Amino acid sequence: MALTLYPAIDLKGGQVVRLKRGDMAQATVYSAEPGAQARKFAAIGFPWVHVVDLDGAFAGRPANSAAVETIIAAIPRVPVQLGGGIRNMETVEAWLERGVRRVILGSAAVKDPDFAFAACRAYPGRVAVGIDARGGLVATEGWAEVSTVPATDLGKRFEDAGAAAIIYTDIDRDGMLGGVNLEATLAMARAVRLPVIASGGVASLNDLASLAAVASEGIEGVIIGRALYDGRIDPAAALALVASR
Repeated sequence: MALTLYPAIDLKGGQVVRLKRGDMAQATVYSAEPGAQARKFAAIGFPWVHVVDLDGAFAGRPANSAAVETIIAAIPRVPVQLGGGIRNMETVEAWLERGVRRVILGSAAVKDPDFAFAACRAYPGRVAVGIDARGGLVATEGWAEVSTVPATDLGKRFEDAGAAAIIYTDIDRDGMLGGVNLEATLAMARAVRLPVIASGGVASLNDLASLAAVASEGIEGVIIGRALYDGRIDPAAALALVASR
């Protein structure tokens, strides 16, 4: 299987932004029209779109619902995975009913594991576990808090729960264009029996080539953010690269 590319649409105040290391004070606005951005990604040929409600992640409840619904409506044939502020079963059910293909549970996986396990079991293959790590430890609440839980330990807890994948983000790399943390991502992929989606720091085609070279070890895909918006990665070249591998 080729590495799946997930272009990212991060939402803050209804706009498409990118943060540096998850810092809401370091937000660069790239578009005021999330639906139009989603259509651009779909037209290029990306097979998925990755959406994060940043305000929701901090608030603990959906905060950019209108923008998310605009994205879903704009790309009816392209699946959307959504994270940020999903902390209870009602919210999971609501988003899946509205057309989100896969929801991502982050903070809830640490703070309310019973709910997270129940969601994975209730909707097998439609719930991903987002593990965001700083220094190898899981961070929560929009990355504002760092727990004492090792990232790989959290991943192992969800192996038999029916989770679709683990989305592993290295916070210190996120939005910094410093290159993907291949070592930590591989460590996660080797530690669990779930597909792993890499996130954070992707800056060049070389990063994609490095991930594609080890995809057989359990790395299913990669999320690309700032490098797409800044033009450091050409979308057509990226899609061609992973298809050739």
